[in-house]
Amino acid sequence: MTVEDVRKASNRLAPYVVHTPLLRAPRLSTELDLRVLVKPENLQRTGSFKVRGALNTLLSWQESGSLPRGVVCYSAGNHAAAVAYAGQSLGVETVIAMPHGAVQSKIDNVHRFGGEIVETDDLIGTCNSLSAERGFPMLLPFDMPEVIAGQGTVGLEILADAVATGTTVDAVLVPVGGGGLISGIGAVVKSLSPRTLVIGVESEASNALGLALNAGEVVDLPARLPTIADGLAAPRAGGHTLAHAQAYVNCMVEVSESAITRAWRDMVDATKLVVEPSSAVGLAALREISLADMGLRAGMSVVLVASGGNVDFSRFADF
Repeated sequence: MTVEDVRKASNRLAPYVVHTPLLRAPRLSTELDLRVLVKPENLQRTGSFKVRGALNTLLSWQESGSLPRGVVCYSAGNHAAAVAYAGQSLGVETVIAMPHGAVQSKIDNVHRFGGEIVETDDLIGTCNSLSAERGFPMLLPFDMPEVIAGQGTVGLEILADAVATGTTVDAVLVPVGGGGLISGIGAVVKSLSPRTLVIGVESEASNALGLALNAGEVVDLPARLPTIADGLAAPRAGGHTLAHAQAYVNCMVEVSESAITRAWRDMVDATKLVVEPSSAVGLAALREISLADMGLRAGMSVVLVASGGNVDFSRFADF
């Protein structure tokens, strides 16, 4: 997938998505001795970046005359809401396999946009069965070129806003689940700003892309461990995302669940943004991992991609 694919996606998506701003984070900048900027995709329609990939896929199909009557997908929540919103926008029926115990705000989002939910303990198997039963194609959460191109528009916006404000972007820290977001951002950044580091951050409880990079092939997670960053809980990476990560990602790091929890609380407080724990893994990495190990040094300008804000507000009671 090329930067031209992402530019085409950006043109398709313009009437449907929010161009989210680059926000300065002075308190975090002082703490970390970096210039910290936040890309708040929690402000996106449906509350996460996922709407970009889902809409670009359906709009691409519509352009080619192959828009289906319905689609099925599997998701812990953010992709589910994105597919439901995309389907509602284009008159496409949506059926979504979601895990038992999904975050209530994410379930509510799917219903709000007219999606049908099928609860299951076997997301991929149920999605395959639904596709066969309904005769609908699958709109995968990350491992499709159209999805990756849509997510790559986040990278286009980051670089465009940096140029417009005279800001240097030395690194972009990207939350990683299955790898669609970092695949798209990486393709754009390495084409338009090759010196900018692309750093992927995973929860140590859900490190599907890191495992695939180490193995040189897609592998299943050995176990589905609970993680507070439920938006990153992919059972495996994909062939497309692995190839993009191999080509465009400078490094991958893992952060502990406790580090994510602390970073989530502090990111909400420092930025006044309502973000979900998945959005805080970049901050957790800057605190838990040495700058040198990520190729960074003091004074650099770094962008933290806040991937979403569909948070279970009852969890704030824990703090």
